[in-house]
Amino acid sequence: MPKPRPAVEEATSAPRIIGGSLRGRRLEFLPDPRTRPMKDRVRETLFDLLGTRVKGAIALDLFAGSGAIGFEALSRGASRAVFAERHFPTADAVVRSARALGVADRVEVRPGDVLLWARKLPTVPGPLPTDAPWIVFVSPPWEFFRTRPADVLALVAALERAAPPGSTFAVEADTAFDVGLLPDAGAWDVRPIPPAVLCLK
Repeated sequence: MPKPRPAVEEATSAPRIIGGSLRGRRLEFLPDPRTRPMKDRVRETLFDLLGTRVKGAIALDLFAGSGAIGFEALSRGASRAVFAERHFPTADAVVRSARALGVADRVEVRPGDVLLWARKLPTVPGPLPTDAPWIVFVSPPWEFFRTRPADVLALVAALERAAPPGSTFAVEADTAFDVGLLPDAGAWDVRPIPPAVLCLK
């Protein structure tokens, strides 16, 4: 019986940047069950919705994995990107991708469990830059919405309190997630893209 090629290829091939000045460049990628790259069509929809808000903003790519979302933001005009990734070899791969793309001077990688930030913001694990609006990307392993939902929601709420004026939040979950649990739930623009759902605020 033939293998389901699209799903296998997306899970194991290096993500590419799909728009902006770095369009078409590939990122270093360590295939790992802990890393779930956002599908290209979801990422493209996300950045279409964000539009010009990306330009000059500081991208916070939480649960970074390959860093595809943060590098996409840099490609489309973000001034800087902070990547948080708890799997240390994957975090090291993000550093190598930044060097290969020529954007290492605009990238900061913070290894460790980003869910712990909710208890430590705004000063730990080191102050986040606040001289420009943030675009905060929250795209964790979907199982976290079932196994650690309180931690994910606490992180979103803490970052909202710490964010500079004019910041934007983007949460990607699966369609099973109850978006009504998000802080100030009615303020989010919810876009189902099965099996994902994008929530922007």
